Amino acid sequence: MVCHNPGCMGDYDFDKIALFAKKRFVEGYNTIELMEQATCDREKEEIALVAMLDLEDETVKDLQLSCIYADKCKITNCRKLLKQLIEDQFISELQ
Repeated sequence: MVCHNPGCMGDYDFDKIALFAKKRFVEGYNTIELMEQATCDREKEEIALVAMLDLEDETVKDLQLSCIYADKCKITNCRKLLKQLIEDQFISELQ
């Protein structure tokens, strides 16, 4: 599911991000291992987004996004959306 939310971080493939999140949080891969498996810069960005899910909102709230929606988006909004999408996908896989 590609995110087309104009308030979002960009046009990332949230299915791939959820896959990386599953590898990170369910299968136990660490961020370095995932980065080594990345086949392109886009995958590295998606893995970095997953890595930031471990951080508290207070820690990342001042990060400036470098995407076409940066002036309309807050990273905490994107993280909340991403967490919900990942949670929904994990729940649907378990059922």
